Amino acid sequence: MNSMRTLTLEYIDNLTAMGGNLLETGAGATFRVWAPAAREVRLLWDYRKTASGWQNHREAKLQATADGYWGGFVADLTAGERYMFYVVGPVGGSEGLKRDPYARELSAEPIWPDCQCLLVDPSTFPWHDHDFRPPAFDELVIYQLHIGVWFIPAGRNNGTFLDVAGKLPYLRSLGINAIQPLPIVEFPGLFSVGYNGVDYFSPETDYGVKDDDPALDRYLASVNQLLYDINPHLPSYRLQDIQGSANQLRVMIDLCHLHGIAVILDVVYNHAGGDFGDQGIYFFDRKPDDSQDNSLYFSDQGWAGGLVFAYWNDKVKQFLIDNAKFWLQEYHCDGFRYDEVSVIKNSGGEQGWRFCQHLTDTCRFIKPQAIQIAESWPVEQAVVSPTWQGGAGFDAAQSDGLREAVRAAVGQASAGTGALVDMGRIAREIATPNLDDKWRAVQCTENHDIVRRDRGWRIPKIADSENTQSWYARSRSRVALGLTLTAAGIAHLFMGQEFLEDKQWSDQPHSGHELGWDNLGQARVDFLRFSRELIATRNRLPGLKGGGLNVFHVHNRNRILAFHRWLPGAGHDVVVVVSLNEVTFHEYRLGFPLPGFWKEEFNSDLYDNWMNPWMVGNGKGVYTSGAAMHGLPRSASIAIPANGLLIFAKSQ
Repeated sequence: MNSMRTLTLEYIDNLTAMGGNLLETGAGATFRVWAPAAREVRLLWDYRKTASGWQNHREAKLQATADGYWGGFVADLTAGERYMFYVVGPVGGSEGLKRDPYARELSAEPIWPDCQCLLVDPSTFPWHDHDFRPPAFDELVIYQLHIGVWFIPAGRNNGTFLDVAGKLPYLRSLGINAIQPLPIVEFPGLFSVGYNGVDYFSPETDYGVKDDDPALDRYLASVNQLLYDINPHLPSYRLQDIQGSANQLRVMIDLCHLHGIAVILDVVYNHAGGDFGDQGIYFFDRKPDDSQDNSLYFSDQGWAGGLVFAYWNDKVKQFLIDNAKFWLQEYHCDGFRYDEVSVIKNSGGEQGWRFCQHLTDTCRFIKPQAIQIAESWPVEQAVVSPTWQGGAGFDAAQSDGLREAVRAAVGQASAGTGALVDMGRIAREIATPNLDDKWRAVQCTENHDIVRRDRGWRIPKIADSENTQSWYARSRSRVALGLTLTAAGIAHLFMGQEFLEDKQWSDQPHSGHELGWDNLGQARVDFLRFSRELIATRNRLPGLKGGGLNVFHVHNRNRILAFHRWLPGAGHDVVVVVSLNEVTFHEYRLGFPLPGFWKEEFNSDLYDNWMNPWMVGNGKGVYTSGAAMHGLPRSASIAIPANGLLIFAKSQ
């Protein structure tokens, strides 16, 4: 090994990017870290594989600069170089190897945590998505999935970014316009839900296909075929373009955009870890590790098996804001779902709230079309109010009111014809009373938390615990998904919900909880058709995407609910009628907001045993020639199928 030397500060100032970064000129790379308590920080590089593992052959000291930062420049480094930091703590502390907190990628071999950081040149990736624009916020239909288990090809251990890319024609045909993968940053172990991430700038290595995997050539052919099918004039990916998990995530996002699908990343800025490992960011500057108070990035407050970030420290806040900027800029992502903002608010106090404001303002400045969705309990207006009004500045918030009301009603209906079904609760919650703008609510009946193994049931199981493909299960599940897609707000589906999946899910591949891709019998195929055509109806009718909402009829004994949707200032009036009654109504008098002909745009009864020869409906539509009713100026007599959902639109 060469004798120890100290790196120069050439190319380094207060604005130099953190971590290891290749210079655009090709002259080498800069390295900059924050370790305020450290006595010495060294850079280790020139790693070579030996009989005993990967060993570095060069190292040098970084120079201390102001405010606890260390930096140095190394000439002639190129993409793919492995590197690590060696940190010597203060007196009473310790010393040892540390991964770069800003590392863009970790080596796949050896396996985490005994890996190295890789220098990456993000400018070499051949993006094809220059013309893509994400949907307007109120037009989003989000599909949540887990990269590792959503789709696992035969013979593979788990799903990957490239496997998701290969299924994009399916998602496009479903009609959704955004995917929301569960967290994709590097986490300890082989499998995880994703909320215990530790390396925030590096995509999970196990979601990538290894460079030496013979299947990589087949994946290359597959993604290039997708490119060709979208536009035969687009330049193909080269092998080097899809090597490494970071590039494979870029390929997935690039192809999502070409298929008209936005990518909303699930990020965890309330806590990190579980098992940090000694080379992680927990004790990065190597202070004594006998107290959680000594952690550089974290407070002493625990959450979900990890530790809450130290929001009182501006440099910790900047680390997280840098991470959000990174995903927006280098990966072209289209927004974020922020995990448990309520933890940031409750544990961080004023500083946590201020962090949220700085975070949302920064992201909005960089990419205003990128949506920012907060998970925050309880749901409150302040979370989605602008920062200039003192709010946290998020665009939308997950909502649990309608979700719990619908799940409860479906369960009540399963008790039989004589059971009370609280349609009134659905009526109250569908209006999202805690938010001023109704479109800001993210509506769902299933998500990763609710239907995870050993937690809540999927809707078909709630609808009929004895037979999840019975008429009762099918029809009630159609109503539940129908309410999700017709309520005011951003619609959210969980993987498998579109084809009547009845099993709880697990992040463990081959656990018996896999999605039933190989079990698409007639009931599931019919339900998938229902989902596709209902999403298409939502996308086609502007009134179902606007903020206008008036629940004008609720009848608990009849188990009927009806509401009016419209686009404020533009009209496009829609009336949605929902029944959880096991009996058909053939002449049900119902108010309507306008006179004239209302076309029956959608009838869920059509999709039972497609095409249902016994469908109950209203032909092409109804004329609202009756007197005022239910607080509306006109009325009509309509047929309502048992456990059905109808959508009427006013002819323009």
